[in-house]
Amino acid sequence: MLVVDDQELVRGGLRRILRRRDGFLVTECSDGDQVPGAIASARPDVVLMDLRMKRVGGIDATRTLRTGQDAPPVLVLTTFDDDQLLSGALRAGAAGFILKDSPAEDLIRAVRTVAAGGAWLDPSVTGRVLSAYRTVRPVSARDGDRLGELTAREYEVLELIGRGRSNSEIAKGLGISEVTVKSHVGHIFGKLDLRDRAAAIVFAFDHGVVAPGESSL
Repeated sequence: MLVVDDQELVRGGLRRILRRRDGFLVTECSDGDQVPGAIASARPDVVLMDLRMKRVGGIDATRTLRTGQDAPPVLVLTTFDDDQLLSGALRAGAAGFILKDSPAEDLIRAVRTVAAGGAWLDPSVTGRVLSAYRTVRPVSARDGDRLGELTAREYEVLELIGRGRSNSEIAKGLGISEVTVKSHVGHIFGKLDLRDRAAAIVFAFDHGVVAPGESSL
């Protein structure tokens, strides 16, 4: 995995949490403009991205990264309880966000979830961040109509995406293959006009597929 943060103390603390003996191989860089080179060199399966950096911030770095083919998912890490920044990170293509003062076990779970293809929205700020996200992409009546286009199985898969489950977890929970789950996810994204799992989570919350208190994140 790649850790991107301009504070050495923060990177050092993350290295102590995300240890090799627990299955993490950490590489790092100190600013957003270094991300493309680090990705090409290290080929990480997930990027842990700070939002505020000196030259290129996390939102711009995430947006640039996510335009590439086979780009690793991005989990945003921030100390700033800034709803607009976090919603901007979702719009840029981040798979989720977690605050820097979260417990170590939550950080480990978040990284593993995102690396496995899931999404992670820190429950302490999710409600406000989704409200900020909606100011850019408001809920429309057409969105509700699209929800009715899903099959019963696709609705089940959307619900589990909304709860932050990865494809492998969804496959295990529904007793189907991971290939079948990927097919359902593709159909859901197409029918609902969604770009990624973070957008699917927002959609699920907005339309009552998952209630904030029901999320397993």
